[in-house]
Amino acid sequence: MIGHPVAHSLSPAIHNAAFAAAGLDWVYGAFDVAPGDAERAVTAMRVLGLGGLSVTMPHKDGVAGAVDVLSATAQRLGAVNCIAWDGTRLVGHNTDGGGLVDALEVEIGAGIEGRRCLVLGAGGAARSVCLALGAAGAADVAVANRTPARAAIAAELAGAHGRVVMVDDALSVADADVVVNATSVGMAGTDGAGAIPVDVGQLRSGQVVVDLVYHPVETALLAAARAVGAHAVNGVGMLVHQAARQFRLWTGVDAPIAAMTDAANQAISQESEIP
Repeated sequence: MIGHPVAHSLSPAIHNAAFAAAGLDWVYGAFDVAPGDAERAVTAMRVLGLGGLSVTMPHKDGVAGAVDVLSATAQRLGAVNCIAWDGTRLVGHNTDGGGLVDALEVEIGAGIEGRRCLVLGAGGAARSVCLALGAAGAADVAVANRTPARAAIAAELAGAHGRVVMVDDALSVADADVVVNATSVGMAGTDGAGAIPVDVGQLRSGQVVVDLVYHPVETALLAAARAVGAHAVNGVGMLVHQAARQFRLWTGVDAPIAAMTDAANQAISQESEIP
């Protein structure tokens, strides 16, 4: 994988556990690539014959112009988080949003089709989620963000059912079947640590509440959701399932989800124990 910084990434633990479980003689490493050097890193992939590449910030946009072709999803988003070979061509993919949909199908035992969704945020993660929810048949994808213009861009990716709502529109929370926090609010080590991005009084039993934050695994939002009987889903599922999509693109083998999930949880647990 390439990114800057990368020392904190859980991807090496997840993918190396997957390779071991699948009996593949592969190894996954993380390379700190300075901003502006994404194109050179893609060239290195060609020269060295690397089997695949994960891409994280700040290179998701930069590598999009360095590959030979973009998948439909990556083209819509203008961002790449995975590069895989197709014969002699390098294809840029984006597995983030699809990873969330896969994770939800496992967590709730059903798909997104016909569900009303609320997405908090309009950054890269939120945009990938909106595109995936719309493609999965969501009946409504409402987007709330402090900057309405950015929310409109994200909502448009959801297609005809995408729309913008105000951040303080509490009814949008109450009306949603699925609430997705795609902001950093609640993330440990940030100014928003311990905060909740919605009015908890509007959370209700029967909802699915997803927090893409996984530091900590149990955020204040998820704790509040559980308290009212909602189905709380942490960010580990999307992290693992987007990685599983990458694994399949690179190897052609079904990903060992259980081994990848165990590795992610163990790595997060070890990080939380570091003083």
